[in-house]
Amino acid sequence: MNEKENKKKPNPTDVYVGSRIRLRRNMLGMSQENLGEQLGITFQQIQKYEKGTNRVGASRLQAISSTLGVPVSFFFEDFPSQDGASGKGFAEESSSGFGLDFVTSPEGLQLNRAFFKISDVKVRRKIIELVKALAADDD
Repeated sequence: MNEKENKKKPNPTDVYVGSRIRLRRNMLGMSQENLGEQLGITFQQIQKYEKGTNRVGASRLQAISSTLGVPVSFFFEDFPSQDGASGKGFAEESSSGFGLDFVTSPEGLQLNRAFFKISDVKVRRKIIELVKALAADDD
């Protein structure tokens, strides 16, 4: 029975990669259906990838990265080390889950899209300074 339970629980790496696929797709304003069409697969398969239910193979991940306009490494950025070097497990280190939840929220997506439309790096830095100052005021 324990083996059956493990099969139902997605691997943390697959969940993380899927969340990064969802993040990038949402940043581009692309639907699951549209991504699936471009890859020649169903939107249901995209859903399974994004939930981590189905593992993304190397060739499929390469196709997804090309379609979403990011390097394959994007899907592993900030992934917690599993060699124990940090002394924390996946669940403990995944406080970035909050950030991911925000970025994929409607407000986070709007903010991201608007922010990336600002071409002047100095202006973007000033916005970051402003947000940090506003956050410090709340403390």
